[in-house]
Amino acid sequence: MNETVQDLADLNQLTGEGEAAAAPAQAPAPTYEPVRDEFGRSYATGRRKESAARVWVKPGTGVVMINGRPIDQYFARPVLQMMLHQPFQVTERLGQFDVMATVKGGGLSGQAGAVRHGISRALTLYEPELRPLLKQGGFLTRDSRRVERKKYGRRKARRSFQFSKR
Repeated sequence: MNETVQDLADLNQLTGEGEAAAAPAQAPAPTYEPVRDEFGRSYATGRRKESAARVWVKPGTGVVMINGRPIDQYFARPVLQMMLHQPFQVTERLGQFDVMATVKGGGLSGQAGAVRHGISRALTLYEPELRPLLKQGGFLTRDSRRVERKKYGRRKARRSFQFSKR
């Protein structure tokens, strides 16, 4: 193995990279395996504002239970119920999955957003081919908006105290 290398082409021939350097290979898109537990469920955590939701998704008849109560009892406003059904409508899986969620912190709007985020993440773990649809709809992005903190010398975050001329 006492060969001398005259130029870069000789080095490529010795290492076997001549063909690889000439035509760069396209890496295939990664394929993900479904992540399920022993009960056939997928688990994910969703967050929004001060709320955090633990969500389990499994095939079923479309029953959604939040903190042990049905969706229409926990989220009485139809807008909040519609938010939770959005990931299923986008992926055309409405009524095909049962959802069991526990949610803590924040108010009802933040909790609904957290559960929706958790459902979307759990669906991508159960069926990885749904990820592009949910990503395009913006359901996998955590909404990072928060309530602005109150500043000293102010009544609220930006509101000043009332000025009195006399």
